[in-house]
Amino acid sequence: MKELFQERRLEFNQRCLKYLRYVLNDHFVLVLMVLLGFLALQYRELLEHFPANPWGVSILPVLVTVLLFFAGRIATYIEPADRQFLLPKEVALHQQIKTARLRAMILWGSIQVVGQGLLLPLYLKFGWSIGLFVLYLSFLSVGKYGWLVYQTRFVSQQGNLDWDQAIQHEIKRKQGILQFYSLFTHVKGISSDVKRRKYLDVVLNLVKKRQDSTWDYLFVRGFLRSGDFFWLSLRLLALSLASLSLIQESWLAVALTVLFDYLLLFQLLPLYHVYNYQYLSRLYPLPKQEKWLSFKRVIQRILYMISTVQLVVGAVVLSDKVYLFLIVGAGIFLLHFYLEMKSKKLID
Repeated sequence: MKELFQERRLEFNQRCLKYLRYVLNDHFVLVLMVLLGFLALQYRELLEHFPANPWGVSILPVLVTVLLFFAGRIATYIEPADRQFLLPKEVALHQQIKTARLRAMILWGSIQVVGQGLLLPLYLKFGWSIGLFVLYLSFLSVGKYGWLVYQTRFVSQQGNLDWDQAIQHEIKRKQGILQFYSLFTHVKGISSDVKRRKYLDVVLNLVKKRQDSTWDYLFVRGFLRSGDFFWLSLRLLALSLASLSLIQESWLAVALTVLFDYLLLFQLLPLYHVYNYQYLSRLYPLPKQEKWLSFKRVIQRILYMISTVQLVVGAVVLSDKVYLFLIVGAGIFLLHFYLEMKSKKLID
């Protein structure tokens, strides 16, 4: 049993390492180093010029504490087939889950301690003592362990295992990791579901139901209902608006905004294949070129709307308005050159 789960953990870790080289490419590492340097400089400036009324600053440790506390999932590596093949080994499997819980506590508990340790100078500025900080850290560690125990609630006190919850827990954990990698490269094994989202039917009804806009309608429908395309767009838009609003250096805020636009465009490329499972779509009395043109048209409209919102917010909050031209220029390049190149590869 132990060797089986070690093999599964090694296999999944190797798969993640294969995708990690696409994430930590030269451009992303450079942007990440610049961002970390900027945050470190701003943190130092905050400590040296601490405000007399630190009410607004207190939001930072609260936010970091919440993020660190709820970060992390227990890696059980349970698979759907285990319901049949490992049922006689349920007691041994319970021990594997305990080991996974301890491993998660060591990893995510250490990350929480390091993250809170970085905020120690800020806590001292608030008037905390070292003893109070240690007590607070101990309380968070105990709470973290309780949170991890709550994640394994599919194991009863008698040691019985709720197989459905255990399998779904592991599937969601793996899908969350793979979806992060899918922001940077194509990832196999990502499952998607379809949700109607009835409140978005108004947007869908704006597309005219004509023969020449058949694929326009289908791609908009896929964007609103299939997988995570819609909510991913909203999340990346929120991150770009937060960068424009919260980062004082205009060049850095705009650079991050362009980076988020690139990630969004890259993430929307699989929308082209969202109806490949539907073989009846090949019988439509439409030219093959129409699908490609409709795909580009829908993607461009989505990115145009997002860029418009970014430009409006940037015009209000940016101190150097000249950087708005960078957003416009990057948008033109992404939508008329990069998208053209990528969409042709999708067809090939």
